Amino acid sequence: MIGATLRALLSHWWRRPFQLVTLMVGLATATALWSGVQAINAEARASYDRAATTLAAGARPRLVADGPIPQRTYIALRRAGHDVSPVLEGSAAGLRIIGIDPFTLPPDDLPQDTGAGSIGPDFIGEPGQLLVAPGTEVPDSLPPATEAEGIPPGAAYADIGTAQRVLNRPGELSALIIAGPSSMTAPPIADIAPTLRRTGGTTTTDVSRLTGSFHLNLTAFGFLSFAVGLFIVRGAIGLAFEQRRGVFRTLRALGLPRGTLLALLSAELLILSLVAGAIGIALGYLVATLLIPDVAATLRGLYGAEVAGELTLRPAWWLSGFAIATLGTAIAAAASLWQTARMPLLAPANPRAWSRASAQALWLQAGAAALCLAVAAVAWGIGGLAAGFVLLGGLLLSAALALPLILRIVLRAASRTAQGPRAQWFWADAEQQLPGLSLALMALLLALAANIGVGTMVSSFRLTFTGWLDQRLAAELNLRAETEVQADEILAFLGPRVDAILPIRSTELPLAGAPAQLVGVADHPTYSETWPLIARQPDTWERVNAGDAALINAQLARRNDLWPGAMLEIAGRDMLIAGVYSDYGNPRGEAMVGLERFDTLFPDIPALSFSLRLDPAGIEDLTRDLRDRFDLPESNIMDQASVKRASLAIFERTFTVTGALNVLTLGVAGLAILTSLLTIATMRLPQLAPVWALGFTRRRLAMLDLGRAVMLAALTFVLSLPVGIALAWVLLSVINVEAFGWKLPLRLFPLDWLRLLVLSLLAAALAALVPALRLARTPPSELLKVFAHER
Repeated sequence: MIGATLRALLSHWWRRPFQLVTLMVGLATATALWSGVQAINAEARASYDRAATTLAAGARPRLVADGPIPQRTYIALRRAGHDVSPVLEGSAAGLRIIGIDPFTLPPDDLPQDTGAGSIGPDFIGEPGQLLVAPGTEVPDSLPPATEAEGIPPGAAYADIGTAQRVLNRPGELSALIIAGPSSMTAPPIADIAPTLRRTGGTTTTDVSRLTGSFHLNLTAFGFLSFAVGLFIVRGAIGLAFEQRRGVFRTLRALGLPRGTLLALLSAELLILSLVAGAIGIALGYLVATLLIPDVAATLRGLYGAEVAGELTLRPAWWLSGFAIATLGTAIAAAASLWQTARMPLLAPANPRAWSRASAQALWLQAGAAALCLAVAAVAWGIGGLAAGFVLLGGLLLSAALALPLILRIVLRAASRTAQGPRAQWFWADAEQQLPGLSLALMALLLALAANIGVGTMVSSFRLTFTGWLDQRLAAELNLRAETEVQADEILAFLGPRVDAILPIRSTELPLAGAPAQLVGVADHPTYSETWPLIARQPDTWERVNAGDAALINAQLARRNDLWPGAMLEIAGRDMLIAGVYSDYGNPRGEAMVGLERFDTLFPDIPALSFSLRLDPAGIEDLTRDLRDRFDLPESNIMDQASVKRASLAIFERTFTVTGALNVLTLGVAGLAILTSLLTIATMRLPQLAPVWALGFTRRRLAMLDLGRAVMLAALTFVLSLPVGIALAWVLLSVINVEAFGWKLPLRLFPLDWLRLLVLSLLAAALAALVPALRLARTPPSELLKVFAHER
């Protein structure tokens, strides 16, 4: 009995292979987008875990100061009996240099697979040796490198002396690792080095915390893509169950228990979900392979996080792919299984009754939409990053659920104003087909809203970011000397050739309890006339230059609710906040003080960096002369144009992934329309045959079908506009503020919407073209058969 029943159920897919393809494509596509995003996130997190083995994120306690630690302090602590090991960190030629002392550092703190074979005499000698990950390109300006497994991409280990030479920081240390207990006779650390403070070990890296919002954003878009694909699955499964209601009735009448029927249907769906899930995981791996280089560039540019550009097959994400495929199929089939369980034994297979029931369900959908909107409102009031994504999801879901009811109201209003029976039939037929197309149109709404919202956010960011770069990069050249002696020689050389030399000092220190950077700037109109302040007090720059106040970036201001008029402790002194400036792309806090105040706080910071003002026509000649005369590396001299190009390149790659997901989501929505139209085409014959018999040609019916699909897509686009703008507002004013610390103005781009409208109409027309051609070529005999059978 079970074998015969299973063959009867599976025979449906043999007789309707297109429905099987539709179901498999929808589920595989949805799983591919989800698993691709999960593969990218898993690779990134694995890179963070590898980075956690470096000293910068190690679990041992350490001693830090508000600025560099003099090497003599380390020597004094060692002589006093404290088991500490020096660390120096910095960047050079695109590599993160980590200076260590292999004699005092515990072996467990070294990356995995690095040992005596890697750290030898060449490592501690001169010019020294770097230990890098396999495949790392090391410029000729750095010491020779040896590849070793276990080192994170973009990092390079060096002896502490080699690191000091490479980073031009002689006698400086970044931190002291507490490698073990101090001797019984050692005096307290505070008596030897009162400026040092102890920080506890961490189990989660700062990088992983900073990038958490980015991965949450990716996951949200992956889930949105999965939800859009799931509409295809829901439509295919619902139609298959509806078409097999007669088979279910016959099997039940022959004595098959209801529980056995439901179990066999569930097993059938489980098999289909596992097969489609496997296909989707393979496609997701391909999608992730294509996108991960851009993700790596994004994380490196925004956060300084190094992520490998290659993908590894990890159980976590492919198991989640199977799980989400199975769960999605279960969700899509839940309503159909429930209807089958409640179906009376002699229930007739009546598609019209199904349509009426679907129409009644629209009001339940409207109630669910109102509930989702209420949840979104509550999340807006709560605040926070997680609540921001709940707000985002609530808005999208409420709009999608309300779409069928709104379209029905519009179609009924158009039907009442229609002139003539043909026009009235067109609008009534469009309303009649709305239940079968509602899932596809909901998927289209989500895809269009995502495209409008993300496109508006990216374009707003691009305009704001470009203008901000012009303000921040007002100086024509940025210059960094290798040593203080060289800096004095360069300044003497530059004197008659530039209009102004603006020294820049900076150091790392905690601000408001978090790692941050302090910058000292010169008193010059370059800053007072161009620096992008978003909040300020009167006489802001006068007070900063006098050393009475400081400026902070928006990230620090928003995270700690510090605005002009508040006080901030900087290097042990309370300073007034006179202004807040925009600082896009920087995940950390930053403060600016006058150069004289900075030199008072940190007199040991070397004067190596300068901004130069000069006639733009002389930039090329001056750059060439500086490199020839002082043998400066290319990275030490940057003009505004090159910095702007590099920054905009990072910006463009930052949004490549979300742009790609938007395109894929729109493609899936087009596929949903196509599959919905194809699957209901045969069910429409009873409605079309009488109209054909009254004088409509098959070609005219096909053109009306094509026009109806385009019209519904156009209405959906109009309704998606306010949803997309609301989505953009949430991304710019809620998600960005919570995740990154900056807020961007919302700008509107009607031309982009017009292009998206044309694209969506074209997608709908292409999706409706195949069913329309099939209808135009339907033999009259097929239409006549409608009148020969009871319907």
